[in-house]
Amino acid sequence: MNPSLLNKLCCPLDKQELESKVFVQHENGDIIEGLLTCPACRRYYPIIYGIPILTPDEYREKALEEPILKKWGLALTESGAGSFLLKA
Repeated sequence: MNPSLLNKLCCPLDKQELESKVFVQHENGDIIEGLLTCPACRRYYPIIYGIPILTPDEYREKALEEPILKKWGLALTESGAGSFLLKA
């Protein structure tokens, strides 16, 4: 993912600007692995293989996302609305 794309993305739920954390970057500057987070609603969106995964909550699979988050040293907590948020 080209880093300039970060300025064009927003949280799909509340349209807030996303914060980014890069874990793996290609030598040409492209983001290979990273995490986008919404400071307003605390939802997270991983960047895997250079693709930002901005899937709505109802279509997300915790079991698929947990291994990559653990690799980055992160953990999930379940919200009352049935969505999963990053532990603070």
